Amino acid sequence: MYELKQVGPQSYYINSPAKIGIYRQSENEVYLIDSGNDKEAAKKVLKIAGQNGWRIKGIINTHSNADHIGGNQYIQKQTGCPIFASGIEGVFTRHPILEPSFLFGGYPFKELRSKFLLAKESEVSDCSSPGFPSELELISLPGHFFDMVGVRTPDNTVFLADCVSSPSVLEKYGVTFIYDVAQYLATLDYIGTIDAAVFVPSHADATTDIRPLAALNRAKVHEIAHAIEEICADPQTTESIIQAIFRAYRLTMTAEQYVLVGSTIRSYLSWMKDSGKLDLVIGEDSLRWQTNPTKI
Repeated sequence: MYELKQVGPQSYYINSPAKIGIYRQSENEVYLIDSGNDKEAAKKVLKIAGQNGWRIKGIINTHSNADHIGGNQYIQKQTGCPIFASGIEGVFTRHPILEPSFLFGGYPFKELRSKFLLAKESEVSDCSSPGFPSELELISLPGHFFDMVGVRTPDNTVFLADCVSSPSVLEKYGVTFIYDVAQYLATLDYIGTIDAAVFVPSHADATTDIRPLAALNRAKVHEIAHAIEEICADPQTTESIIQAIFRAYRLTMTAEQYVLVGSTIRSYLSWMKDSGKLDLVIGEDSLRWQTNPTKI
């Protein structure tokens, strides 16, 4: 873990729970693509940079999940480097309490205010700001989170952030986090059209062909949607659907897993309602979801 891997003449990644990309702009200056999940990860990044004689010139955050921005504050304090993020991701990075609040749907209780979901605050500029390395191409990859982006370096390496998960992650967790299911599926279609020398997903092996992995993730989305349709053959509350999904995928209930899976299932319900696959049944002071038999 935390080994440095070179994938292009100017592109590297640090093999960590959420891969940290490195773009070497010059012999001694680099940009990080994400910063790891916490202060300890940041220390390892700084050590690797020092061993290679690199000065960290800036950090580009693909999105604002805590495991991608958790090292921001420490690295910024140690180096004074700027941090860049796009759109809503910049707001969440400046105000990280928004992530657990959004996931829980209210003020998060203590167990949700841990480094797993709550990063340290950092100073962030928009990617359109002066100082952003213009030779890098940002690729819009919405779906997993609000304004997530990928990054293409000049040597045609594409860092894909969290738009795909590895087969082992899909097997272990079953339900991976998605904010907007429709946009996520569109992103999976889109990345299959991208040309690159190598793709580096944050939670899967680097590859020269991303299409099989995109297809696997797409199939998992439709599998989960089909499971929800079966669960909702009779009207079900949101909580009963979440409970049934935990049982179906043999997930371990923790506070963190509850909000991540729960938020994702609510996103599925919205997508399936908007596409006509589910109906709302409102009455007796409850909101329930039921499969629309004409859309099966």
